[in-house]
Amino acid sequence: MTGRAAFDKIELYLVRVFHTVISERSISRAALRLQTTQPAVSAQLKRLRALTGDPLLVRAGHGMVPTPAALALMAPASDLLRSAQLMFGSRARGLEFDPALATLTFRIAASDWLDPLFLPELVGRIKAAAPGVGLELLPLTGEYDYRQGLARAEVDLVIGNWLEPPGELHLGQLLADEVVCLVAADHPAVRNPRGWTAERYLESEHVAPTPLHPGARGVIDDWLAVQGLARNVAVRTPHFGLAPMMVSRSHLVLTTGRQFCSRYVDALPVRIVRCPLRFPPLAYYQLWHELSHHAGAGRWLREQVRGVAHSIARPA
Repeated sequence: MTGRAAFDKIELYLVRVFHTVISERSISRAALRLQTTQPAVSAQLKRLRALTGDPLLVRAGHGMVPTPAALALMAPASDLLRSAQLMFGSRARGLEFDPALATLTFRIAASDWLDPLFLPELVGRIKAAAPGVGLELLPLTGEYDYRQGLARAEVDLVIGNWLEPPGELHLGQLLADEVVCLVAADHPAVRNPRGWTAERYLESEHVAPTPLHPGARGVIDDWLAVQGLARNVAVRTPHFGLAPMMVSRSHLVLTTGRQFCSRYVDALPVRIVRCPLRFPPLAYYQLWHELSHHAGAGRWLREQVRGVAHSIARPA
């Protein structure tokens, strides 16, 4: 068989079978990963052996080991699969996004308001499943236009909370959380819960996150404004993860979700108290653009985000 004739008999799925069989060093495990049968994988391996002129996978003791020729072919096979993903997307010729092979970089803009463990858990989950993937975590700040970033494909995903998320974007709700107040252990709201009235709440000094864009007030202050109310915000900070420490050293009040506050009760001299005003639950979302809506990599990333949100959620 001439080289040209042999080349014409190779399709992308055959390369994927080769890479999976050699990675797993088992026909049965490769069949499970490829969602097919062992006889089908054996038949493809027979074709591969005929095309390469090498046994590729041989028995050694109680297991199977790849030949030197098979190991040498793994790098070009990986390159071919990665190039196919970039060229055709996750649905081309049955090729799904494979995190174990991926080498792309995900860019995620996120606040740390949901839970201080959220981003570390997300990074750990992604790196465990996709060791070749890079991550760029961008803060949600007033200077960053996340809607434009999504539209320009400069960022893949945005994670945060909004009273009304932008209508032109796709969204997935991650969780809804009860709004509570975090205060120092010696705060008057702890010493005298009955005196913790709506008036006292509004008059107290508050610490709040820096809004996501100029002119905005934030979810809590937006809701208060709709009710014709305003609180006394004494400290605005872009470093939301440091707000509980600020609270522990003062009589500042932090109003946010119970999920976030609960992480600090055992570590700092702070307490969670009820809000005298009945705020609606905080809703946390992931937002993405139509550009990445059907991409296999984007779908996989959103599944990881959703899985982490569910895994760390605490009952109210």
